[in-house]
Amino acid sequence: MTIPRSLPQRNLRAIRLAADEWRRRRADHEARVDRLVADHVARRRAGVKHPVVDFLFTYYTNRPGRLRRWHPGAGVILADTEPPGPEYVAVPGGAMVDHAGLLARRRGTIGRIRELLVATAGRPGRFGCFGLHEWAMVYRQPPEEIRHRAWPLRTDPGPVVEAGPLRCTHFDAFRFFTEPARPRNEVWLTRADQVAYEQPGCLHANMDLYRWAYELSPLVPSELVADCFELAWDIRAVDMQASPYDLSALGYEPIPVETPAGRAEFTRRQREFADRAAPLRARLIAECDRLLELAAAEGGSPRALSEVGTPA
Repeated sequence: MTIPRSLPQRNLRAIRLAADEWRRRRADHEARVDRLVADHVARRRAGVKHPVVDFLFTYYTNRPGRLRRWHPGAGVILADTEPPGPEYVAVPGGAMVDHAGLLARRRGTIGRIRELLVATAGRPGRFGCFGLHEWAMVYRQPPEEIRHRAWPLRTDPGPVVEAGPLRCTHFDAFRFFTEPARPRNEVWLTRADQVAYEQPGCLHANMDLYRWAYELSPLVPSELVADCFELAWDIRAVDMQASPYDLSALGYEPIPVETPAGRAEFTRRQREFADRAAPLRARLIAECDRLLELAAAEGGSPRALSEVGTPA
């Protein structure tokens, strides 16, 4: 997929959503998120931890309530309503996201997100890591320091990690490797090198689309954030199925990447996720382009937008 590196010049237009349309979209989004997070919210209230799902709300910092809140994105007028929150401003006939104020603060962040997404999309996927980052996180780790020590390990991670070089390309996985595991990676990764190494076959790079989507909120449609969240949800399950932990009691049957059959299965899943992630990454890049155009047009003022009706 080729992603343009320069921003096209377009006529920037605001879309007006009729009240019944935006209320329907809001209700659909809330119901969708409720279905996804209901069990997590119930466990959290009961103080019960979950080694797979909790990651989506601890490592990622978007809380269920924020994920549930619907936004139409920048440049959309919600008809017949007052501003529904502090991120909105009143406009004739309704309200819209205050993209001028938000873009003034976030322009640099949007540019950095776009740079990473474009660089990642421009590389071929690599599918030879076999999910061994979780193995590297427990390699030679004292039992009391293992992250999910409440759950047994299926096998000794030592021989698996030592069988060959680790091929992790994602810094935010690599930084959790144990000290003895890090020199076994093909590359010593740093935060400064992130743009140079991220690639679209990586499970964590594809999970992170959710991070970039919610960091762009409320400037992007909440449906896009939820699409990225669902992808991250599915990837996280496979991420932990391929780990050395035995989570079969929770319904996560192991993908035994210590075997040829398990590695083939993991690679198949990895390719499927890469295919699902590609259009989401392209949508996020397109949103970044649009937001940067808005930021450049009259300082991002709503006056830079001409208004059109609800699209057919």
